[in-house]
This record gives sequence, C-alpha cells and structure tokens, in this order.
Amino acid sequence: MAFLRGALKGINHVTFSVSDLDESFGFYVRVLGCRPVARWNTGAYLLVGEAWVVLILDENTPERSPVGYTHLAFSVAPENFDRLAKRIEDSGARIWQENLTEGDSLYFTDPDGHRLEIHVSDLESRLRADREDPPEGMEFYM
Repeated sequence: MAFLRGALKGINHVTFSVSDLDESFGFYVRVLGCRPVARWNTGAYLLVGEAWVVLILDENTPERSPVGYTHLAFSVAPENFDRLAKRIEDSGARIWQENLTEGDSLYFTDPDGHRLEIHVSDLESRLRADREDPPEGMEFYM
C-alpha cells in the first residue's frame, strides 16, 4: 500500500462529550485556564494555546457509555479530502456519523474503535458559519 504522505496537516480539534455544560465549561475555563471563544445551549468552543477544544452536551460521556461524541479530528487540505476519505472508506473503517457541520468531514473509527474525523474547515470558518446561523443561545467571547 502506497503512503499518502502529507494528507493530514495536524490536529484540527478535540471534542469532548460532557454531561453538564456549566460544570465542564467552568472546569475547562476557570480550573484549566482554557480561553472561551463561544458558547451555546448545547456546547462551547475553547482555545488551549492555538488548539481548538469543543465541549458538546451529550449524556453518553465516557464515564457513562463507551459510545458518545468524544473524538479527535485531523486537519486535511481540501485538495486531499476526497482521496483520503476514499482510502479510509476502502479500508473498511466504520463510519460512525454523517457530517452535519460546515466544511467537509468524515467521521470514522480506527481498528480499535477510537472515534476520529478528517476535517477541512477550521475554527474561524466554523465561527463565521455560526455567526450567520447561530445555534440557540450562542454567545461569542472573541
């Protein structure tokens, strides 16, 4: 199998399923020192240095269930997305969710079931989309 070198550009974001958004938001901001970017009724965007962290309200947290929305997303250049997505699908990787956000994404698992995503967009693009059509209760901090 030939390697597809350079298709992934780095970590795009990390998403954590949280059972209590107020408690988790407070922990990540006041205890860990993450910088709040935006928050809405069911989630929040935070920055840790330049890294984008997403909190999503979901009863299926790792403490309660092996299944949930917690996952790691890799950045991929737009010109490499289709080719890499096909390689992932052809590998037999399980697709665990359809893309519901702006920007091309493929949600899949590795052979051990770790939830992963390849994503073309970035936090700035997501914020632009959210400003145009904000989720209920959206509040921007930056």
